[in-house]
Amino acid sequence: MTRHEKIEVRSSDDVVKVRQRVRALAVEAGFSLVDQTKIITAASELARNTVNYGGGGHAIVSLVKSNGRTGLRLVFEDRGPGITDIELAMQDGYSTGAGLGLGLSGSRRLMHEFEIDSAPGQGTKVTVTRWR
Repeated sequence: MTRHEKIEVRSSDDVVKVRQRVRALAVEAGFSLVDQTKIITAASELARNTVNYGGGGHAIVSLVKSNGRTGLRLVFEDRGPGITDIELAMQDGYSTGAGLGLGLSGSRRLMHEFEIDSAPGQGTKVTVTRWR
């Protein structure tokens, strides 16, 4: 069973909408308060990156079940400038903007699964999943 919801992510108001929807689905899926906080934090960071660095895009939030487990999968996709050096971008403290450089690396640590696909001029797609 998988249920998807697509949310446009073009402004800071949309980042708030993503956080609220992710929180509601995490509660519905039965995640602990600690896990809810981890998922919401990752969602917030990735949504903010979508707006600030990708020029906006969308999020797909999915409640997934696999092998008797329930999970929350988040996909953030933009058509921005892309990431030239993914390995460098994944290092703590690296930022092309004014941020702390913890968005991607922090999200990777907060979730069980993390996948990034990006190329210069092609945009960026980040997929993260946390299992209960």
